[in-house]
Amino acid sequence: MLNKIRIIKGLIALGIISIAFTSCYKERSRTTAWYYNDPKWGGFEVVPYEEQETGPGLVLIEGGTFVMGRTEQETPFKWDNVPRRVTVSSFYMDMAEVTNVDYREYLYWLSRVFGVDYPEVVKQALPDTLVWRSRLGYNEPYVEYYFRHPAYAFYPVVGVNWVKANRYCEWRTDRVNEYILIREGILKVDPNQQNEENFNTDAYLAGQFEGMVKNDLYDLNPNGAGTRKVRIEDGILLPKYRLPTEAEWEFASLGLIGNTLFERVIERRIYPWNGHLLRTDYYKNMGEFTANFKRGRGDNMGVAGNLNDAADITAPVYSYWPNDYGLYNMAGNVAEWVMDVYRPLSFEDFDDFRSFRGNEFMTKQLDEEGMIAEKDSLGRIVWRPVTQEESAGRRNYRASDNRNYLDGDFSSSIYFDQDMMKDEEYANKVMYEYSKSSMVNNMARVYKGGSWKDRAYFLSPGTRRFLDQEMSTDYIGFRCAMVRVGSPIGF
Repeated sequence: MLNKIRIIKGLIALGIISIAFTSCYKERSRTTAWYYNDPKWGGFEVVPYEEQETGPGLVLIEGGTFVMGRTEQETPFKWDNVPRRVTVSSFYMDMAEVTNVDYREYLYWLSRVFGVDYPEVVKQALPDTLVWRSRLGYNEPYVEYYFRHPAYAFYPVVGVNWVKANRYCEWRTDRVNEYILIREGILKVDPNQQNEENFNTDAYLAGQFEGMVKNDLYDLNPNGAGTRKVRIEDGILLPKYRLPTEAEWEFASLGLIGNTLFERVIERRIYPWNGHLLRTDYYKNMGEFTANFKRGRGDNMGVAGNLNDAADITAPVYSYWPNDYGLYNMAGNVAEWVMDVYRPLSFEDFDDFRSFRGNEFMTKQLDEEGMIAEKDSLGRIVWRPVTQEESAGRRNYRASDNRNYLDGDFSSSIYFDQDMMKDEEYANKVMYEYSKSSMVNNMARVYKGGSWKDRAYFLSPGTRRFLDQEMSTDYIGFRCAMVRVGSPIGF
């Protein structure tokens, strides 16, 4: 009996020692054996990190390989979407298009922050409501009511060109990251920000934003000031919202995850749903259209008493069934801007991994001492193109602007006057003779998908069209995307 008591006491003591040892355990470097997160050992910080937070309005699109390009017969005979196998990394995408109320929130913020001293900022962001006008159609009510009236609050915003859509994405990045810092108790809510004092993610990370700080993070650096700002290494801030690339948009639209059996795609889709029909075969909604499009000449919504798509123009963004990724209106309602610069032969040129044409490599503007320059008048960090001198020793790129690489630049042109090619205006014309025989140049941006104004052909995700980035229409909208960092599979 005495031996049993001694054994039990020994086990208890061993347990206590194990608990004490575990509680005192500190993670250390596998290469130097120095302790992490300990000021006595230099204070190098390694934060625990599970996975990326899903930003507001986004859903995770698990990436993979797919055949990008036409899934329908080439009716326009452009042959600019020849099928090609590519791989798309996992990313996040808006569940639905950006709505009128979303964009009005953006304009309200701009007016509140910049409206007094920089009213031109608000004016430049306004959507062009005059896109609704037609010479031989009475659309004036849409000019006046579509963007502002609450009846259209959750309809997709239109009249927004490619440039304005990108600025909206930048603004959304800052508002979401500001909210995260407020939620984490680092910043205080400050609705009185004015002009350059507004929160900007790049400026904050560069140490150029003060703001109403509630609690900075404790700095483990023994030579530091005791507290510090949030860094990228902390994993708190989200990556930037942006427009999706053409490959990402097409991949997400097809939603082939619903047709995958192990590593086989058992049925290739024409549309974001299975089959070649445009009506649902679900018994409760038998015969109704699965998207908002123009069935034929003079038929925008069907017959009174049995409206097929119940929408003469656009429809609320959560109308109709989502695809297998949970994305609404990836066919119909409005066509959507993507990041890419248009070229007819892009599918032959671009990489088969994370395919994209339109790279313009930038770097932060530094002062004479090599420090990040002050913010501009709107509170943003100033960026500039990478110079050829800075990339002289590189093999992966030489120039900052790669929009016309292999398709419009000097090496691909039939013109060999190198002095003339240095003139950007001339260089943009020589390949496709812009404004003479073509409307293709470095400002031509791709938009994808069909709209309320299009026939069924354009509902196929493989179709592609383009428009100048400064122009807008009554049938093009947009949705935002975000890169996925870390594992491509959500935990």
